[in-house]
Amino acid sequence: MVVDAWRWTDAWIFVSLVIASGAGRHRRAVDSRRPEGVRLADVLSTADHLNQSIPDREDVETAVRRLVGSGLVSVSDGWFRITPDGERLWRTRPRAGFGTTVDTVQGVLARRHGTPGDAEWHLPEQEHAAAVQEYLVRSIPAPRRSPEGQSGR
Repeated sequence: MVVDAWRWTDAWIFVSLVIASGAGRHRRAVDSRRPEGVRLADVLSTADHLNQSIPDREDVETAVRRLVGSGLVSVSDGWFRITPDGERLWRTRPRAGFGTTVDTVQGVLARRHGTPGDAEWHLPEQEHAAAVQEYLVRSIPAPRRSPEGQSGR
């Protein structure tokens, strides 16, 4: 794999990981055994929200390899986590301008991290497909129940 420059998809996946990592943190019990981090379905959900498309397996695999290789993200036992360097990048990014957050992060990656790294990490097709399916099932709204025809009302 040629490691050349940061791509828009790298920033898209990074921003998705950051946003997904913050979601629900306030609801987590202090004594919870759940590790910090997010699952792939959460990342795909956030990525879809940001760009109105679900990233394909190759985009996710390539971006995560580059982000892990640069020390911004870690992956362990299916949990994606932002590293302290990744948090620092996120917290110190510029917040002004006309570009989207993903565009801004791509610029920051290019300026501060030079060329991306390359870590040994693979995303099996079936794992990606299962995460897409989980996200799609979760995103289907539950049918509304009509009070008509129910006894006792």
